[in-house]
Amino acid sequence: MAIVDTLDLESLHLQASEARQLDLAVRIAPLTLSAEEYEVGPEPTPVKLDVTRTTGRGYALRLRLAATLAGPCMRCLGPAEAEFLVQSREVHQPGAGEDLESPYVEDGVLDVAAWARDTLVLGLPAAILCEPDCLGLCPECGENLNTAGPEHHHEASVDPRWSKLSQLHFD
Repeated sequence: MAIVDTLDLESLHLQASEARQLDLAVRIAPLTLSAEEYEVGPEPTPVKLDVTRTTGRGYALRLRLAATLAGPCMRCLGPAEAEFLVQSREVHQPGAGEDLESPYVEDGVLDVAAWARDTLVLGLPAAILCEPDCLGLCPECGENLNTAGPEHHHEASVDPRWSKLSQLHFD
């Protein structure tokens, strides 16, 4: 399995309607989400790339990858690790309009690493959690509610905006 950043599509010497499946690997830089850094693994990340030559000078492309993100849980800040299976398709048909020109292909060279990174980012859920039912941190004291136990509670505090009302006495 070759480690690549880019792939010269012309070097595959495909004729119209010919296809080839490639097993490649790319290095995906750590992702920064909500000001926290998440490592992408395995390093390098294996990808499957399907390349089909279309009529003219175009290509139909499909990218598939499985990756793991490791970093802090977005609720409790404990260690979290999530696995993702993602895939993406692109069509690159030069001269056929902006909708049919892939941003990842330039002069017949496919930027596999950028496409893999973008595909992974677009496939992420809204939150990376240590457990699907993570309780997060206590808003009063910051204690991890996953380990605090059911006895953890705080006395209800009076909203300071209403504190003057406690000085009213009705006789």
